[in-house]
Amino acid sequence: MASQQKILLLDDDEQMLDLYQELLKQLPSQPEVHVCNSGARAIAVLESDSFTLLITDLRMPKMDGLQVLSIVRRKFPHLRIIVLTSVLDEEYRSRAYAQGVELFWQKPSSGEEVQQFQDCIESLLDREIRHEGGFRGMQSKSLMDLIQLECLSRSSSVLHVTQGALNGKIWVENGEITDATTVNLTGEEAFKEILSWRSGNFEILPAEPEHPRTITNSSQGLLLDTVQAIDEMQGQQAAAEAGQAVEGAAGAGSPLSPLTRFEGVEFLLTVPDDAKAASDSWALENSRQLADWARDTHQRLRELGEKIEAGELAQVAGFGLQRHWAMAHDDKKGLLCAGFRRTLPADKVDQTMKHIFAKWVS
Repeated sequence: MASQQKILLLDDDEQMLDLYQELLKQLPSQPEVHVCNSGARAIAVLESDSFTLLITDLRMPKMDGLQVLSIVRRKFPHLRIIVLTSVLDEEYRSRAYAQGVELFWQKPSSGEEVQQFQDCIESLLDREIRHEGGFRGMQSKSLMDLIQLECLSRSSSVLHVTQGALNGKIWVENGEITDATTVNLTGEEAFKEILSWRSGNFEILPAEPEHPRTITNSSQGLLLDTVQAIDEMQGQQAAAEAGQAVEGAAGAGSPLSPLTRFEGVEFLLTVPDDAKAASDSWALENSRQLADWARDTHQRLRELGEKIEAGELAQVAGFGLQRHWAMAHDDKKGLLCAGFRRTLPADKVDQTMKHIFAKWVS
């Protein structure tokens, strides 16, 4: 059994320490959370015990957060660090990332932002340590990890990535990926090229809000598309070496591919009315079980609609803690099910599903 992970929380505000200690203790992984109200005390605690993560404020008396970062990065190079602050200053942000922090996070001001913060911390704690290169000198970090954190925190920045002679930039505006460039490529092709780099240097530059947008796909959809393309390429290479056929999810030629580009989409599933016919899916591992559930649920809802004389069932949606989902039916093609990220508003889920369904049946 894995040992309990430890978080050290540093802030000179005692009320903030109490609040965030309780929030972090609520995480599914149930980390052990220690608190310190001064930089000197935090360094002493880090020297006396082993920690997974340091979360620190920036503006503190005597020894501020940037001084703490400088000392901690030198003394504990493998410690993961997150800045949690109310300071909205690009210079502070750039200097913090230059010290190798995982994330520069503004202190949450709403319940939704608190949930996003908790999700982010849990993701960091759950992630397995890899030993295959990495960025910013952090052996356990992939470029995908870093970009996901930028998007999750709704940041606006320019990500400058280099690998030897290779050079690329990715523009992020309010958590959405808006453009990417390499020497020879632009837009989504450039983004996918950069994501294929396994190691290199990573730098956070100030945002460029006036930069033109060339990528219209949602950040979630783009990241999933890119991961899928890389996985398929690696799978095809492995299959070729083994002399076996590759079985994969919906690829670039699948009818589902155009539907993955709508904002917030996390998975897609088509379910023919004939239970013996094969379903098609994107970004799903348990498609068969979900297809059975979708058929059963749709049938029950139709029967209920007939009993109460509500008319033909057009579309149904559900809203959960992990993600939202929606389902619609076409007499010729069957069921279309879609999963959406949890932060997408209910009205947006309904509207987006209508667009996806219309495109699917057209």
